[in-house]
Amino acid sequence: MEFIVEKIGMSRTISVPSTPVTLLKVVETKVCEVNEGKAVVAYSHSKKANKAIEGQQKKYNLSKDFNTFATILVSEKAEAGDLDMSALSEATKVKSSFTTKGRGFSGVMKRWNFAGGPGGHGSRFHRTGGSIGNAEWPGRVQKGRKMAGQYGNAMTTVKNNVVSYDAENGVLVVAGAVPGANGALGRVKVVK
Repeated sequence: MEFIVEKIGMSRTISVPSTPVTLLKVVETKVCEVNEGKAVVAYSHSKKANKAIEGQQKKYNLSKDFNTFATILVSEKAEAGDLDMSALSEATKVKSSFTTKGRGFSGVMKRWNFAGGPGGHGSRFHRTGGSIGNAEWPGRVQKGRKMAGQYGNAMTTVKNNVVSYDAENGVLVVAGAVPGANGALGRVKVVK
């Protein structure tokens, strides 16, 4: 089973020793259509309505609040209507998929943790990547070379243990960190 969640932020448990946890709010979703273990779901997200969204809302008899659509994995018994949350209360492990924070075009020291060169005394090698290959052989830059470039803003999945699930408020508490910024939308998949 998969669920769409919003990252609230991080906290810790009041125990000795305390455990760092991440709070995830399960987004209210409506199952529109089920087909071979996959379901089209609708949920509320701040997005302007257009003719395509209005057509989908009319097709599935949804209110104006449900304006974003996605495909998620569901159990074989799933039916149209509200999504069954019982799998979360029994879950012990989940896989969380979020988009990491984007850091733009970054140099090799920030992106790959290169050490860099000496700070002073005219070395002229401070924060650069250094040599990237040889002239005679192979005569090109080999694939996989760690260089400056786009860092972050990529989909990442981590596995976390479930600490607790508050069914009344729809808050899932998982041990450890989850990638992405606070307020970001992602997916949680229950792992057996």
